[in-house]
Amino acid sequence: MAHSHSHESSDTHTHSHDHTPKVTEDSERRIFWVMCLTGGYMLLQALGGIFSGSLALLADSGHMLSDTAALALAWFAFRLASKPADSKRSYGYHRFQILAAFTNGLTLFFIAGWIIIEAVGRLIDPGEVIGGVMLVIAIGGLIVNIAGFYLLHRGDRDNVNMQGALLHVMGDLLGSMAAIVAAIIILFTGWMAADPILSILVAVIILKSAYGLVRRSGHILLEGTPDHLDMTLIREKLTAYMPEIVDVHHMHAWSLTAEKPIVTMHVQVEPSADLENTLRAINAFLLSEFEIDHATLQLEHSNCATQG
Repeated sequence: MAHSHSHESSDTHTHSHDHTPKVTEDSERRIFWVMCLTGGYMLLQALGGIFSGSLALLADSGHMLSDTAALALAWFAFRLASKPADSKRSYGYHRFQILAAFTNGLTLFFIAGWIIIEAVGRLIDPGEVIGGVMLVIAIGGLIVNIAGFYLLHRGDRDNVNMQGALLHVMGDLLGSMAAIVAAIIILFTGWMAADPILSILVAVIILKSAYGLVRRSGHILLEGTPDHLDMTLIREKLTAYMPEIVDVHHMHAWSLTAEKPIVTMHVQVEPSADLENTLRAINAFLLSEFEIDHATLQLEHSNCATQG
């Protein structure tokens, strides 16, 4: 169903949309169970890291602590987004998901920084690591993280909030893999530096993922044009498709969420054009060609009233 409203030159308005996108219960449920899994195993892994002396385990448990909070934030964002729009928030609460994703991305930078600082300290002053305990705990963490990754990966991967949660769990999964490799190296060679070196490698991977998440969610928060929309192409295709369109201007596009683009534009049409039929045709075209189901259109018979 196309969501739009028409502001015609005669100041007639038609409104036929609900600004609040649907939030799937599936995504909310998946994040809740992964949050429980991550938080539960985080406690065990922290104890294992303290007992074995492994920075990799402690770093991963610290990451899991942050992930539990991040997953709780993502879950709360889904819960809040399901609330209907009201007089003060005509778009509802769906944008809170983007705030959650942006916050989660920023926390990943701090986590990676802490891991790198601790790892450098361990390289300068190596400590004793009990490889056997480290290996058992790390394997358990890997199993938990694989389960969490599978649950989230099967969900809505286009949702930025889900992407933020998925990146946190992926960082945990990589941390567990690094801890396993480090434990095996320590057990067979006694080379203690493997623990901090592999921790730094995981931190670098986390930083790369964090940058992508902050960049994308920040772009949405700044009302940036969605990456998949080319406003010049939309103008060219509209004027070519509908000969009654004289000009398209004052074009703006942004995203309520990553899956919900919103477009506004002024469309000047021939004096003989039927405004209602033209409006329906433009909406149908935007939906079929560009998957835009929320457009606010101002149709004009003469020059734009807001020029200058």
